[in-house]
Amino acid sequence: MKILFILCFALIAAATTNAQEGDYEAKAHYTKHEYYIPMRDGVKLFTAVYTPKDKSGSYPFIMKRTPYSVRPYGVNNFPEYMGPVSADHHYEKEGYIFVNQDGRGRWMSEGGYEEMSPHNPDKQSNMDTDESTDTYDTVEWLLENVAGNNGRVGIWGISYPGFYTSASIIDSHPAIKAATPQAPMGDMFIGDDDHHNGAFFLLDSFRFYSSWRVDHDNPTKSNAPRIPIPHDDAYRFFLELGALHNVNDKYFHGRSPFWNSLMEHGNYDEFWQKRNIIPNMNGVKTNVLTVLGSFDAEDSYGGTKIYNHIEENNSGINNMLVRGPWYHGGWVRSEGNYLGNVPFDQKTSGHYQKNIEHKFFDYYLKDKGEMDLPEITTYYSGSNEWREHDQWPPAAAEPFKMYLTGHNGISTEVPVGEGSDEYVSDPANPVPFTRAITNGRSREYMVEDQRFASRRPDVMTYQTEILSEDVTLAGPVVSDLFVSLTGTDADFVVKVIDVFPDDFPEHEEKHMDVPMKGYQMMVRGDIFRGKYRNSFENPEGFEPGEVTNVNFTMPDISHTFKQGHRIMIQVQSSWFPLADRNPQQFMDIYSARDEDYIKATHTIHRSNDYPSSVTIPRIPN
Repeated sequence: MKILFILCFALIAAATTNAQEGDYEAKAHYTKHEYYIPMRDGVKLFTAVYTPKDKSGSYPFIMKRTPYSVRPYGVNNFPEYMGPVSADHHYEKEGYIFVNQDGRGRWMSEGGYEEMSPHNPDKQSNMDTDESTDTYDTVEWLLENVAGNNGRVGIWGISYPGFYTSASIIDSHPAIKAATPQAPMGDMFIGDDDHHNGAFFLLDSFRFYSSWRVDHDNPTKSNAPRIPIPHDDAYRFFLELGALHNVNDKYFHGRSPFWNSLMEHGNYDEFWQKRNIIPNMNGVKTNVLTVLGSFDAEDSYGGTKIYNHIEENNSGINNMLVRGPWYHGGWVRSEGNYLGNVPFDQKTSGHYQKNIEHKFFDYYLKDKGEMDLPEITTYYSGSNEWREHDQWPPAAAEPFKMYLTGHNGISTEVPVGEGSDEYVSDPANPVPFTRAITNGRSREYMVEDQRFASRRPDVMTYQTEILSEDVTLAGPVVSDLFVSLTGTDADFVVKVIDVFPDDFPEHEEKHMDVPMKGYQMMVRGDIFRGKYRNSFENPEGFEPGEVTNVNFTMPDISHTFKQGHRIMIQVQSSWFPLADRNPQQFMDIYSARDEDYIKATHTIHRSNDYPSSVTIPRIPN
């Protein structure tokens, strides 16, 4: 969501160009109306509705609800895309009624805004509202007041609007026939945006909430200027800034309400639990197509979990999942044939739009074509191919356990005897998440060459021998570490890496100027805050010197490690400034002082009694 804020406003900026400047003149074919639609509690939500001028038939609605503004405002101002982005303006040409709504309390809509507003499962009166009731009331109004509709509604959105899409289909209105939550936020403490496994995502949160602070008369209606990071070096900026409390002391001064909430709710308490939309995904009566990117740094957790919960708890609907080789929203912001230095050999975004999304909406909203989409459609990087499955992970997948061994090796056999590796983790010299000198987070870091990290003494590196056959892995990454510390808390970052052979060909489409020979492509990495190893609600410190199990699940991958490549695992204890630093003492990190951050020695055990490993489902060749 944090970098998505930048993404969404880039999309908004692109969309505010009047259509007559592009290749499709929306004004020639559509009429725009602006309404304040009343909700059951009397609050009115600003809604822009674009209706076809051709009145010879009836049309379905396709709706997006967003906190990022439905601009451009004014009935004579049209965006480039009124509905889902499609390179050929498919939806505009096909004929839909487009509905774009400012979420409650945002921009032109009335009411109070609440970040990732909680679902209310126990409504007692018309004053009890949430995103599902706001959507229900909007749909009712549209059906009754917009002429020429065919009684069917589709809903879509990416990231925060993807969360709105998910929340909107709980106990869904019967007229909603198709919904596609795309990169939806699910749980902002365990896996999406603000935290990953309890570790605070500092860089994204600072950039996002610096613009959502109270520096103007009505903070929910617009955004303040983002606080710039000086000298374009986020690593240096946050290291010099020091402990987290310095953000408010020096920059926000208490004027960023949700940042204050972040600082006040350091554990998985009721504040975060009620914002977890995943267990509330019940009463879903519409067909669902969840879309996510395998290299999404922000919200791949939510999409997978939302798909899983809908699948397990809602019968009688078609519930599908699409996984592509994309960054956050990459299926509309790129052609999907490259990410960073990594080629995918085909334009995956166009394939998705034409062969999956168009088919989904056209069939369920217009009775056009056939519904022959599979349950799962996923793109496998490495082998660079689309595959279809009946379930996720694929039924044929079996656990592929990789044990960390001596001599920086990986084996499928349990280690024999004793063995361990130790490193010093120093908060004053944390491991960077990228080799780039940058004031933000690039989307490409998710596949960045990891040789800059391999060469550090505080990064433990293990790899297989050269693979004699392809190894295709599909599903969640389970890290099972046995560790001992000299301190009382620690973070653990695990990265799964594809090591390219020394004869891998060069190419010109590079994000970073590094040789492709021996390239260490990160396939998936994530961080876990050690004190949450037994409970996100009730953290526990480590006993110094005692071997302790840290087991956690990382987001899913779909990747083929080709014959001639190697599989590498890296383990480290900082990922800065993507994630904040751990003081390496058991404490409330949000109230830590600069002097609380100490060096500590961490030991990774790889013995018969303590066999550290990483397990991922494998599809047989």
